[in-house]
Amino acid sequence: MSNKQLISRDLEIFYNKASEETRLEKGMGIYEFERIKSLIEKYIPFEKSKIIDVGGGTGKYSEWLAKKGHQVHLVEPVMKHLITAQNRANNLKNKFTVHEGESRNLNFQDNSADLVILHGPLYHLQKKEDRDLTIKEAKRVLKKDGIILGFAINSTASTVVGLMNGLIHKKPFLDMCKEELTTGVHNPPDDFPWLLAEGYYHKPEQLKAEFTDQDLIYLNTYAVEGMIWLDKNYFKSMQDEEKRETLLELLKLTENDKNVLQFSPHMMIAVQKSVR
Repeated sequence: MSNKQLISRDLEIFYNKASEETRLEKGMGIYEFERIKSLIEKYIPFEKSKIIDVGGGTGKYSEWLAKKGHQVHLVEPVMKHLITAQNRANNLKNKFTVHEGESRNLNFQDNSADLVILHGPLYHLQKKEDRDLTIKEAKRVLKKDGIILGFAINSTASTVVGLMNGLIHKKPFLDMCKEELTTGVHNPPDDFPWLLAEGYYHKPEQLKAEFTDQDLIYLNTYAVEGMIWLDKNYFKSMQDEEKRETLLELLKLTENDKNVLQFSPHMMIAVQKSVR
């Protein structure tokens, strides 16, 4: 694996400091992991599909998919994640492959994948031309009738969090929220180094347009967390079987409701490559 710079220095520094490996094992991450697996399962086309996991981090989703019998190829630009992912793959009977790379230049043949998952590129690439190239590359490597699942952060995400915890009244945080709400561009203020490094936060209709503009067939958009995380006792409720069922019933009822989609920090879009 090389040391070539595939992502911005700020993003690399952020992920070297943060623990992507443990993020899905605590707090919201626990429920995010289970929820995203359930969303991906809706679109796995075959019992043994060829799946490209772009921006797959430390390989937790790739591992899950490989254990289900799929042929999985993880693509990731962060060296720290690549090492962990390779160690994870080495411990599997049905190993997934680990590739150093990034979404704008996928080292796979045309029309070769049944499913492409864009886990991080859409919310890390601030320039539209880079996101367009990412979608174009995903479409290129996809077989006819194949599916792309793209994960994005809502333009309202920081604002909703800021309103809930009072950060909205701190000017640097408010200014960041205003920028995200108007342009989609996310740059964390120096006062908040724990926030996600440079990124792009979508409005749902804009996310849809970025895919349909490239002649991909729109299937649906899903709220990942939905609005159930607004329960002020969310974590306690999710540990109570009866209350958890209530929240999950509400999530299922509203997961495709465009009127409440922007209460969800993350969303997933599903599109299909035309047979034409």
